[in-house]
Amino acid sequence: MSLFLAFLAAVASPAAQAAPAAPAPQQAVARCGYRIVRSYPHDPQSFTQGLFWHDGHLYEGTGQYGRSRVARLDLESGKATAETPLPADQFGEGIVRWRDQIIGVTWQGGVGHRWRLSDLKPLGTFRYAGEGWGVAMLEGRLVLSDGTPMLRFFDPATMRETGTLAVTIAGQPLPMLNELEAIDGEIWANIWMTDAIVRIDPASGAVRAVIDMRGLKDDAGAHGSDSVLNGIAWDARAKRLFVTGKYWPKLYEIALTGCD
Repeated sequence: MSLFLAFLAAVASPAAQAAPAAPAPQQAVARCGYRIVRSYPHDPQSFTQGLFWHDGHLYEGTGQYGRSRVARLDLESGKATAETPLPADQFGEGIVRWRDQIIGVTWQGGVGHRWRLSDLKPLGTFRYAGEGWGVAMLEGRLVLSDGTPMLRFFDPATMRETGTLAVTIAGQPLPMLNELEAIDGEIWANIWMTDAIVRIDPASGAVRAVIDMRGLKDDAGAHGSDSVLNGIAWDARAKRLFVTGKYWPKLYEIALTGCD
């Protein structure tokens, strides 16, 4: 059974999980659909790793050795209005805004970057242990995913690790947490190699909802095993939700449906 179908099985039948003699209460997991509000152009050469919205623009971090960059994008055209490449020996991953900076991580190098938000000029680097996948800001803390069921929290000023959160779905550990976004007090995460986005309770780590995104990759006309759903951006002011994928020629504004 694929990881995505396992999600759906857990959502449909949480009681089917093996339970101890005195099981702890498990938070119900909703299942949501989506509808396309509008689509926009997206660079099909972009291996999307991080995405966020700020002050009228999308910001994107991309991966692959020798092709990783951080860029400010024009929504209507999908074109970069400013960009800065990463060193060719680094594989870029998630990015997030903190104050007047962009903070980004790399995959396996243990090197993070800071760029000036206004012009994407480098401000310096930092080190951290383990892999870097996705990042988000939640209540002043930087949240980092690394492909495991564990989210890690950092002080964005010092990048000192301050805590962890184990993520579960229907009581079971949930691996492959990838690109992250903080939306209305929840942590949203792409699950790598699936058509699923999950909404995580930051207090308990329990998945509150699974968003079934099947069909969007086909609509985008994306092909290949690497061209997976990845990238979540939230325009908090206008309440707009954007998603895309690696090497997708389209970026979408979507709205959730159902959430039963």
